[in-house]
Amino acid sequence: MISVIGIPTDKNSSYMPGASKAPSIILEEFNSEARNQFSENGLDLGKKNIWTDLGNMALEDSDSEFESISNAIQMELKNNNYCISIGGDHSITYPILDGYQKFYPKINVLHFDAHPDLYENFDDNPYSHASPFARIMENGLAHSLTQIGIRTMNDHQNDQAKRYNVKVITMNEFSSDLKFAFEDPIYISIDLDGIDPAFAPGVSHPEPGGLSTRALLKILSNIQGKIIGADIVEYNPNNDINNITAITAAKLLKELMGKILE
Repeated sequence: MISVIGIPTDKNSSYMPGASKAPSIILEEFNSEARNQFSENGLDLGKKNIWTDLGNMALEDSDSEFESISNAIQMELKNNNYCISIGGDHSITYPILDGYQKFYPKINVLHFDAHPDLYENFDDNPYSHASPFARIMENGLAHSLTQIGIRTMNDHQNDQAKRYNVKVITMNEFSSDLKFAFEDPIYISIDLDGIDPAFAPGVSHPEPGGLSTRALLKILSNIQGKIIGADIVEYNPNNDINNITAITAAKLLKELMGKILE
């Protein structure tokens, strides 16, 4: 069973609010009658008892937000459910993996993004959406981290990548024929600004020269190994055009579910 969890927060966004509105809009597009619920690998996600929508988390107490997220993930894993989380900003990946690490001590993370999100401390906020992978790696929550689509690497984050032995595949090095295979479990984190803004304009930090939707889907379909969870983050509906980014996020949700269940 897959549990889809909405995490409506953008309190750790550094530039432009809006990502907290994302989960409900993405799920609305996923359930739209404009499209069916068959994944490209032929799974009917309209069947009962293969996934459940848990709705949006209630995150009124900002002081314990990360703890609440980690606990919610642990509850689902305890019930043998895999989690796909819909943000929200990218800061949520840190508490999500904190919850996962209690059940899966050796996780390989595949991270799709324009930005490496490895800042030690961004704008005096160590839990910024620009820092989750620094927190993840320093706390040993990932056995390996592979970042795909990066095109904003600066000196500090390059040093951080070396410090934590992160494998970085920049857009200059990218090929849609890339294939990934892992013996240990895989967690996938998709920042929608990893996709070129021509395909996904509804983000707070658009960065031209990114992944096409098809290239990302091709890589996901070719992953070999046990995928145990994922997140889709950084959709900002305030910047979207005709909901195209929400529709893209819904497509990614469908294909992630199909891949996990295949």
